[in-house]
Amino acid sequence: MGIPEPYLHSGLTLHQRLCAFPQVLAQEDDAMPHLDKELLVLPDCMGSPPPLPPESGWDRMRELFKHDKLHGYSEEVNNLMKGALTGLIAGYVYGGVPAARHARSRFIEQSQAEVFRHRVEAVRAAHNAGLRGFIRYGWRWGWRVAAFVTLFNSVSLGLSVYRDKSSLFHFAAAGAVTGGLFRLSLGLRGVVGGTALGVILGVPVGAVMTAVQAASGETMRERRRREQREQYQLKLDEWTARLDVTHAALEDASKSVASSEIDTQRIEELLSRPRNPELPESKGCD
Repeated sequence: MGIPEPYLHSGLTLHQRLCAFPQVLAQEDDAMPHLDKELLVLPDCMGSPPPLPPESGWDRMRELFKHDKLHGYSEEVNNLMKGALTGLIAGYVYGGVPAARHARSRFIEQSQAEVFRHRVEAVRAAHNAGLRGFIRYGWRWGWRVAAFVTLFNSVSLGLSVYRDKSSLFHFAAAGAVTGGLFRLSLGLRGVVGGTALGVILGVPVGAVMTAVQAASGETMRERRRREQREQYQLKLDEWTARLDVTHAALEDASKSVASSEIDTQRIEELLSRPRNPELPESKGCD
């Protein structure tokens, strides 16, 4: 489906007579076979052709964090947020539950000699002590686990998006970076040990994730590229359909203008003709 002929002329006067449309340059790209690399004269309502999917690594990174008014952030960013929330909950449970039990047992041991007015009051005080331990130590573990998971997922996702492929090396690098940063306060020896531990933990996680994606038939990056191609083709078809509708409307307007010009010429020809001579007045009978 090509561009209609009336759009391929920069000196088209029909548009100037109708609504003085501005000139818009179409995006030139070999991957868009529907568009000719010439100057297009289009209305403002048509806009420009849909942009091609990002090709470079930095363009893909910018596209990753772009906010859409209809769909929000991308699926990858939503997965990062879900992973951070999951890590926070898991850290809270891992650190809070044992701390709550320990705080409750410690309170019971230290309050043997304390006198309570009622058994309910003693149980409530023990529960409050366990709740304080759960909140305190649960938060201490929760934010650490959430930060660890978020940093690990961010590094692996960034490498996958930038290189546009999934690899076991990305998970190993993410584990090395995360482990090294978490052991940064222990000096150079701690950074080296944390990096080695991160690689040891990152490789099995990467192997499991790669196996799961392979079992599903396509990796996350392959699915993302397929969705981008489908979305681009859908937008291009929609834009071409609107272009055809605009062309049909302009053709109808051109026909009506042409017919009105013909009618005007006929009227002018009729008016330019000499008037008929006046008939002599008829005399009455004497």
